[in-house]
Amino acid sequence: MSRVGKLPVAIPAGVSVSIADNIVTVKGSKGTLTQALRDEVVVEVKDNEVVVTRKNDEKTSRSFHGLYRQLIANMIKGVSEGYSKVLLINGVGYRAEVKGSILTLNLGYSTPIEYMIPEGISIVADGPAKLTVSGIDKVRVGQVAAEIRSLRGPEPYKGKGIKYETETIRRKVGKSGGKK
Repeated sequence: MSRVGKLPVAIPAGVSVSIADNIVTVKGSKGTLTQALRDEVVVEVKDNEVVVTRKNDEKTSRSFHGLYRQLIANMIKGVSEGYSKVLLINGVGYRAEVKGSILTLNLGYSTPIEYMIPEGISIVADGPAKLTVSGIDKVRVGQVAAEIRSLRGPEPYKGKGIKYETETIRRKVGKSGGKK
């Protein structure tokens, strides 16, 4: 039995979960998320909990059991609390600002980079060197944060670039000006 899959997912107050035609719909105060289900898993709502079971013991059924339980848990947490990632910008002249649905980044290139903020995601610039990416879908929040980070990833010598708040950069020692 899957260690993750056998755990029930508690439904907090203010969140409703409905299952129809192999589609799970989760509604909460922050929005609505849907997830299509595969035939290998069965999802039921019992006693204010979501229980995921598998139809048989084949390898594909076992692999999807824990996956769909965690996807549903992420959906429930997303519509009730939401997800956020914090990005830090480090470098001389590196800065970010948000105007409407466009994120403008000055990252040491000859022209500023304009990033279109996707629907369902909000980006807040807390000063010129800190960005907070938030939304209800964990996957989309992580994807947008990774796309922004990839525009100028942190380099190991001076630490310049965009990094996650929780990330640590392994610094390298530069050249030593020894003998010729």
